Amino acid sequence: MSKTLIRGAKVLGGEPQDVLIDGGVVEAVGQDLSAEGAEVVEAGGRVLLPGLVDLHTHLREPGREDSETVLTGTRAAASGGYTNVFAMANTFPVADTAGVVEQVWRLGQESGYCDVQPIGAVTVGLEGAKLAELGAMHESAAGVTVFSDDGKCVHDAVIMRRALEYVKAFNGVVAQHAQEPRLTEGAQMNEGVVSAELGLGGWPAVAEESIIARDVLLAEHVGSRVHICHLSTAGSVEIVRWAKSRGIDVTAEVTPHHLLLTDELVRSYNPVYKVNPPLRTERDVMALREALADGTIDIVATDHAPHPHEDKDCEWAAAAMGMVGLETALSVVQATMVDTGLLDWAGVADRMSFKPAKIGQATGHGRPVSAGEPANLTLVDTEYRGPVDPAGFASRSRNTPYEGRELPGRVTHTWLRGKATLVDGKLT
Repeated sequence: MSKTLIRGAKVLGGEPQDVLIDGGVVEAVGQDLSAEGAEVVEAGGRVLLPGLVDLHTHLREPGREDSETVLTGTRAAASGGYTNVFAMANTFPVADTAGVVEQVWRLGQESGYCDVQPIGAVTVGLEGAKLAELGAMHESAAGVTVFSDDGKCVHDAVIMRRALEYVKAFNGVVAQHAQEPRLTEGAQMNEGVVSAELGLGGWPAVAEESIIARDVLLAEHVGSRVHICHLSTAGSVEIVRWAKSRGIDVTAEVTPHHLLLTDELVRSYNPVYKVNPPLRTERDVMALREALADGTIDIVATDHAPHPHEDKDCEWAAAAMGMVGLETALSVVQATMVDTGLLDWAGVADRMSFKPAKIGQATGHGRPVSAGEPANLTLVDTEYRGPVDPAGFASRSRNTPYEGRELPGRVTHTWLRGKATLVDGKLT
């Protein structure tokens, strides 16, 4: 493998340094480095981060290859600066057996654009009635450590308790989609002033908060780890903050779209804004930003949810829920957290690489940019400003809520174990 010398990069936003990559690892970090025969990348003061890690990605394969495949999804990931993604289990067939998770894992290896770690289903068929093969998935070649019925809530308290007890044996984690199903029957958007004015079925904050409250208490009782997917309300923030103050082993994620967008956008009736959990209020958005800044919310996760055109280009009630996010996540985080002064780039690295890798036990990812560490890196032009054009996405789907919106920052280079997957904004 050839050597690469990244010259004049602001490592985690610090002073410009040179970074030498050799044989898949970072060989040296310092001033005025040189290496004979190395490919030189002039960073020109761009920010160098560890490769991003997404704990919540929908790659759709097997079964919904019209939306996304492991190949197209990992290409989108590399375009967004990611070197590792965790693929959710709501595929067809569901990833509830060792065979299916191994299939997804091998497809990720074959893609070569980023590492793919499958997430196993908590229950058989995501039906919430019977535990899936948690141990077999963990012991498989895929080495599953994270389990989730995302898209559906593990609503039965006994099943949730059993899952927490089971994964405790190998330090696994249950990632809960917090949505009380009885409280969200027929729900179309956040319950509040806007839903009342539009006459759309409301999705109350308590439907999320009640499940989080139950599950942090279950995790405390069992002594196990629980992770809260796509936390979206100010009340949820307070519950997680309280749980952490008690020493409960809970972590939580927020999506980029919940850091930026509000339910006011639903007034357009454009289904691109239809998502689960729904866009909330400005008050919720501000609470989420503050919680991400102070560490109550541990990480940013994309909940990249691709859908084909026909599933979104229809009336609101019939439209699928979800947004693509891998290729815009870092820009939204820069806009909402960095440019507002809530986080610096070291904080971004913590929330988008170090901590998600730790939660998911992603070996070799979320590591410091220092000598001897794997060369999983991304280079970001933080001065860039430009409109989002989904026509240029690597994802197979185009359901982005940011089309035409000007966002800051652009990933120019991504390296996976020293191999460039993205060069000058173009996939290799």
